[in-house]
Amino acid sequence: MSFKVPEDITICLEEEMARKFLERIWGKQPTYACVIGNTETAKIPGLSAAGANPEATDFTPAADMELLFYGKCKCIDGVPVTPDGIPTPGIVTMSSIKLSGMPFFVVNGGLRVRPHVPYFELDGAPGDDIRTGRSVKDPEKVYDRAVLAGQNLAKISNYLVIAESIPGGTTTALGVLTALGYEAYGKVSSTLPANPHELKLKVVEEGLKASGMKREAFRKDPMAAIEAVGDPMMAAAAGLAVGAAETIPVLLAGGTQMAAVLAIIKGMDYSTLNNIAIGTTRWITKDGNSDIRSLVSQIGKVPVLSANLNFSLSRYDGLKIYETGLVKEGVGAGGSSIAAMAASEGKITAHTILDEIEKNYARLVSRR
Repeated sequence: MSFKVPEDITICLEEEMARKFLERIWGKQPTYACVIGNTETAKIPGLSAAGANPEATDFTPAADMELLFYGKCKCIDGVPVTPDGIPTPGIVTMSSIKLSGMPFFVVNGGLRVRPHVPYFELDGAPGDDIRTGRSVKDPEKVYDRAVLAGQNLAKISNYLVIAESIPGGTTTALGVLTALGYEAYGKVSSTLPANPHELKLKVVEEGLKASGMKREAFRKDPMAAIEAVGDPMMAAAAGLAVGAAETIPVLLAGGTQMAAVLAIIKGMDYSTLNNIAIGTTRWITKDGNSDIRSLVSQIGKVPVLSANLNFSLSRYDGLKIYETGLVKEGVGAGGSSIAAMAASEGKITAHTILDEIEKNYARLVSRR
């Protein structure tokens, strides 16, 4: 009898491979690792939901990790909820982690503001504006160290869920995918309902030109692509995945940014792709302004799964607004939800997760 996929998880790409991947992780305890970093690209006006206060993006990854550990932030006053009451997707991940009891770790890819939590240090630097064509310093060093971390996490894990928190990351994803020769324009997602595709492309083209490298050279060198127009999350996440996928399944938890990570993995160690899947949210896979299926299909035969989270019936407007296309994904919201459902063999559902999110949201809002 074939494995039955629960209705709260949708297979979006490579159905048979996705089914087998889910069957392999079903009932097993996941280990969650979130790679965090900063890039000056996030401060370019109009690129992300940071909007009115781009400087605050320096604090976002650290605040997200503090939320996972403490249920509140320490590096900023208040809580990670926007003035409009819209919470970070970290609230989804925090809820999934709490419900499932999965162990979680933080990996510093390159930060300006460090969190008040324990983390793996890979000695990476924060990213510069990709328009300089020199965005990330020495990504290969970070990648090599991340491979070692991934190999060792694999020794104590049934499978690894790799997430990210880096504002501005969909623009750098477009940069690296374009540099590596993929058709990515109009296909990366955005935290904004109106995806600024033209602005992203303009920024990327400026960076590629400033790098002084020919496009053909980039296609054979993922680290050069990151160095020119990437961000500090990418080499770390790719290295973790390659190191872990040598021996255990890896779920890349995120949206179109994880397609860029997947492209880097393919360029560095193609053999590990058969042990990797992408887990994201319904808001990404249903998004008419991006196309994760097209991106992943260009890279290789890798399953894409989505968590059918639905906030339309929430009691809180700050959660309902997710259904308008704002935010969509981040901090591994979709992948951590899928992992929680799989760990519980379906006892944890999308509804269970929403109930926990609402409890946490009520607590966070009451602190404001």
